[in-house]
Amino acid sequence: MSGGNKNDKVNMKTLAKELNLSTATISKALRDSYDISPETKLRVMEAARRLNYVPNAYASSLRKQSSNTIAIIIPEIADSFFSQAINGIESIVAPKKYHALIYLTHDSYEREASMFNDLASGRVDGLIMSVASSTQDTGHIKTLQETGIPIVFFDRVCEDITADKIVTDDYNSAYNAASHLLQAGCKNISLVTISGYPSILTAREQGYRNALVDNGFAAKDTGIVTCSNKYTDENVNMIKAHLATVKPDGIIATVEQLATATYLACDELKLQIPRDVKVVCFTNQITAAILNPSLTTILQPAYDMGKQAAEILFGRLSGRIIEPKQELVMPSQLIVRASTAS
Repeated sequence: MSGGNKNDKVNMKTLAKELNLSTATISKALRDSYDISPETKLRVMEAARRLNYVPNAYASSLRKQSSNTIAIIIPEIADSFFSQAINGIESIVAPKKYHALIYLTHDSYEREASMFNDLASGRVDGLIMSVASSTQDTGHIKTLQETGIPIVFFDRVCEDITADKIVTDDYNSAYNAASHLLQAGCKNISLVTISGYPSILTAREQGYRNALVDNGFAAKDTGIVTCSNKYTDENVNMIKAHLATVKPDGIIATVEQLATATYLACDELKLQIPRDVKVVCFTNQITAAILNPSLTTILQPAYDMGKQAAEILFGRLSGRIIEPKQELVMPSQLIVRASTAS
């Protein structure tokens, strides 16, 4: 009887500890996965026999029976970057007769972490995600990864997690945007951004700062406005206050929603774009060309990033891709319009 209780406690974590391997490796070895060496598989099988490991039948059946479903976790749907990325993902998902579950975190770490409880139950075969700007503790992501579910990050990635990542050249894009404003005659450029952890925000700020320094201008902290990641009037008021005190003649907005806030702030202060303030924004919104004035944008390859993320995920699921995790950098494009005219 006591032996039965002891055996009940032998699970994949027990095997992992016994062999000094990760639970993901144990899981793959027990499933005879292609990317585990024959020697490791043998060690795992011998330990399983020795410790009388009995697999969880329900969990095993979930793993063997593909759910034919993947999850897409994104901060928001209103941002045209994410809607275009979803279209790119769907272009790969649909022909494979898979379904995509879309989860919106609304840029909240708490919402993001709570979603991962669902995902570990066998509901999905793989995950494509862009992390919330408030996510700093990545334990929930690492825990899911340890179950053997492949994860591909796009755009907003976690630097401390080894996984496939699809990003754009955020540093160069911000550097080019600042350089463009300087060439258009700006001498006091501000960066309007949101608070958050994702590497893209850090890279965009660094690109902005370095472009100023390389062109003989000081990169002052007072030139950076940190707004809320929500769509609120508070952002318009913060930008208005900044325009009234710091009086920038050029603005780089790091996320789409801040373009609207910047235009509204300038309008309320009776500042004319581009005569008084020139504006560039990271955005994929198709209305940029018909704004008044038309908006100079950094256009990210959203559709292609989503498509590439899905191709890599299905490559992992099928065993076609067995190389170490990779980071792909896809270039963005500066589209010059009237908002930065000299």
